[in-house]
Amino acid sequence: MMEVKDIFLVPIYLLIFYGLAVAIRPKVTNAFTKKYFMPALTVKFVGAVGLGLVYQFYYGGGDTFNYTKHSTIIYNAFGDSPAAGLKLLFATVGEFDRTTVQYSSQMYWYQSGTEYFVVRIAAAAALLSFNSYGVIALFFAVISFSGVWAMYITFVWAYPLLYKRLAIAVFFLPSVFFWGSGVMKDSLCLGALGWVFYGFYFATVVKRNVLFSSIVGLLGAYVLITVKVYILLSFMPPALLWIVLENNRRIKSAALRMLLKPFFLLLGVGAGYLGATNLTASDERFAVDKIGERTKINQEYLYSLTKDQGSAYNIGTIDGSLGSIATVAPQAIIVALFRPFLFEARNPVMLLSALEATMFMYLTFMMFYRTGFLRSFRMIGGTPIVSFCFLFAIVFAIGVGTNSGNFGTLVRYKIPLMPFFLAALYIMEYQANSAKKLARLASTEKRASMVARAA
Repeated sequence: MMEVKDIFLVPIYLLIFYGLAVAIRPKVTNAFTKKYFMPALTVKFVGAVGLGLVYQFYYGGGDTFNYTKHSTIIYNAFGDSPAAGLKLLFATVGEFDRTTVQYSSQMYWYQSGTEYFVVRIAAAAALLSFNSYGVIALFFAVISFSGVWAMYITFVWAYPLLYKRLAIAVFFLPSVFFWGSGVMKDSLCLGALGWVFYGFYFATVVKRNVLFSSIVGLLGAYVLITVKVYILLSFMPPALLWIVLENNRRIKSAALRMLLKPFFLLLGVGAGYLGATNLTASDERFAVDKIGERTKINQEYLYSLTKDQGSAYNIGTIDGSLGSIATVAPQAIIVALFRPFLFEARNPVMLLSALEATMFMYLTFMMFYRTGFLRSFRMIGGTPIVSFCFLFAIVFAIGVGTNSGNFGTLVRYKIPLMPFFLAALYIMEYQANSAKKLARLASTEKRASMVARAA
C-alpha cells in the first residue's frame, strides 16, 4: 500500500517520466496528434495513483496491493542475495529451489503463471523505484500508455480527420484510464491489446514497417496469452475477417468479389477456430470445448459473491453448454455495453460506469436513428475496420457479460472493448456525414448544370 515515501518519490519520478515523454513525443506524433500526447499520459498517471488510493481508502485492499506484496518479497530477496532475487524474477512458475524457497513459500501466487507474470513486472519496477507502490503504479501506467498510444495512431492512420474524437474514444473514457492504468492485469492487457492492434494493422493490412509491426504485435500477443488469453481469442476471428474483407475489397471485378467472398469468409472462420483451438490447447481453463462449462462456474461464483450487495445481475440460465451461452448472448451484449443503468448504480464506481453506459446507449441509438437501421448495417459490413471493431466488441461483450455476474467485475473486464466500440461509432458518424455532404454537393452541381443548360 501507499506509504510516506510515495509522497516524495512520486513527484520525482513524474518529472523523470515527463522529461522522457517530451523527448519521445516528436518521434511518435504529428502536428495534429501532438497536443494529445501529454494529456493522455497525464490521465494514465491520474488513473494509476487514483486506483491505489481508491483500493486503500475505499475498498480497504485488493489485488493491486497483493501484487506489490509479492513484488516486495522479490525486492527484499535482491537485498539479501542478488542471485536469489534473479532466480525469483526469472523462475519457472512453481519450481522448487533451495536458495529461493524461503521467499517463494511466502507467495501464494508463485504457482499461478498469470498472476506471477504481473508480480514479475511489479518486481522489476520495484527495483527501479525503491519499492514505492506509487512509482510502481506509474511504471504500469507508462507500459499501458505505450500500447494505448499505438492503438490511437493506428486509428488515426486509417481516419486522420477524426483525430479529436478518436482521442476521446481511446484515452479519455474514465473507466478505461482508471481501471487500465494501475498495478493490475488490466493495465498490462490494455497496453498489449493496443500493440497487437497496431502490429496486426500495419503488418497485414497496410503492410508498412512489417518487421517492427510483427515484433511488437507478437510481444503484445505473448502478454495476452500469458495474462488474459481470452482477449486474444476475441481479437483473432474479427481480425481474420478484417483481412478477408480487405483482400476481397481489393478485387476489381465485382462478380469475382461476390464469387470469392463466401470462400474467404469460410477460410477466415476456419482459421480463427483452428487458431483459437491451438492457442488454448495447453490451458484447459480456456479450451474451446469447455467454454460453456467454465462460463457457468465463473458466473455462479461471481454472482454469489455480490448478490446481497446490489451489484449482481442475472442474464439467464447457463447450463454449461455453448447453446445456453448463445441463448443469453443478446442479454450479455446489452449488459456489457449499456448497463448498469443509472437507476442500478449503488456506489460511486457503479455510477461512473452507468454514466458511460448511458453515453454508449445514446450514441448507438442516435447513430442508427440518423443513418437508418439497414443503411447502418450496410455501412458496418462495407467498412472492414468498422466490421472488426464491432465484431470484436460484440464477441468480447458476450464473453465478459456471461462470465462476470456482477457490475463490480464487469466494469474492469469490459474496458478492452470500449475504445473499439466508441471508435466504430465515430467512424460511422463521419462516413454518414461525408455521404450526406457528397449527396448535397451532387444535388447542387446537378441544379447548376440544369440552370446552365436552360440559360
